[in-house]
Amino acid sequence: MTAYLLDTNTISLLLRGNVSVAKRLQKRSMNEVCLSAVTEGELLFGLARRPQALALHQAVKGFIQRTQVLPWDSACAATFGQAKAHLQSKGLSLGALDMMIAAHAKSVDAILVTNDQAMLALPGWKTQDWAT
Repeated sequence: MTAYLLDTNTISLLLRGNVSVAKRLQKRSMNEVCLSAVTEGELLFGLARRPQALALHQAVKGFIQRTQVLPWDSACAATFGQAKAHLQSKGLSLGALDMMIAAHAKSVDAILVTNDQAMLALPGWKTQDWAT
């Protein structure tokens, strides 16, 4: 079964009502969809910055509860180190958290679902943009 690891920006688009992302997600079983623990951290950071946004808290926490959250482990770290060194040798770079999420998808052989153009351009990586 193909796994789809959703990046933080994809979840943000979903929560803001992006129809394309919602339709693509509805076509998938929730068993196919997962999050990196790094993404979970980014989402919870966003909530901590907006404690008064009760509907957003409910939506984000509900989505996290229905989605498998994968731990960031030593296999992810190994992929991260190799991938970051490779990208740097090619003159490419990503922010640290984006690189961790991308490496996590690669380490579990999942398709990274993102709207981030830099992540979509990773050479040889399995990526999809559900927002288009």
